Amino acid sequence: MCRLGACGLAFALLLLAGCADGPRWERDRLSEALPPFLAGCLALADPGLLAPACAEAARLPPGDETAARAFFIRHFEPSPAGEGLITGYYEPVLRVSPVPAPGFTAPLLGLVEAPDLPRATIEAAVAAGEWPGPVLAWADPVDAFFLQIQGSGRAVFPDGTERRLGYAGKNAQPYVPIGRLLIERGAMTREQVSMQSLRAWLHAAPPAEARALMDANPSWVFFRWRDDLPAAGGPAGTLGVPLTPGRSVAVDRAHVPLGLPVWIATRHPLTGAPMERLVMAQDTGGAIRGAARADLFWGWGEEAGLAAGRMRETGRIWVLRPR
Repeated sequence: MCRLGACGLAFALLLLAGCADGPRWERDRLSEALPPFLAGCLALADPGLLAPACAEAARLPPGDETAARAFFIRHFEPSPAGEGLITGYYEPVLRVSPVPAPGFTAPLLGLVEAPDLPRATIEAAVAAGEWPGPVLAWADPVDAFFLQIQGSGRAVFPDGTERRLGYAGKNAQPYVPIGRLLIERGAMTREQVSMQSLRAWLHAAPPAEARALMDANPSWVFFRWRDDLPAAGGPAGTLGVPLTPGRSVAVDRAHVPLGLPVWIATRHPLTGAPMERLVMAQDTGGAIRGAARADLFWGWGEEAGLAAGRMRETGRIWVLRPR
């Protein structure tokens, strides 16, 4: 941790290169992190120790890199969370139907009061017409499965109408990664596992085998329509603000309070190039556990899905805590 007492007067040199064991600020454009930080400030009912930083952030000139660096260094102290797994997620765009139809057989469900049943039981209840909650739409089974993993999406109906789907809650069942199951069965190696490879496996497998693998993950996510969200913005994260592509992360809020800046140092999933940037803790996820764990939001659509699906990188994480 780069405390003033440890770095002395040379702490100001963080503007140029950072401490030996801290964020290298010069590797990123910190001015691009200010808008999502300020959006998070506005969402906090009680900013607490963030209040002085939030007040100053609102007065900073947009796009001023020097001012942004000085701001983050003045108000925050980097605290190392350690080395851990950094993954990615995105907002998928999927075709849906208002009624069951060929190719659209998987239900997207609204929240019910006691969602504690496992996936297979929920699906059986829907198929038997005994599910007590609302069915929002119907989708391809593989699309529906991965929509639940991402937690939000854009639903496109046959007439071209597009509506946003947002996370509403989940059942009380644990999340089981199907990639891990395929590795254990010898069907894939760890290096081969990505969202794209898992989707390809599910589409190529016999329907009953694909269904059995998906049902091995008993977790189920419920949705609600988010027609209040602007089409040009990201989905709403747990903090309540639209997520910013490349600048919002899901964290374990038992270790990282929502609204705090977080520095990640990892590799780009498509190019392998070093990727160091300041992001904002604005979301959570069922598979995000531990202090040194982050899930980077890449945006929406096919290109974002490609990066998010392949991102499974080791990285270092620092939480920027208010001074």
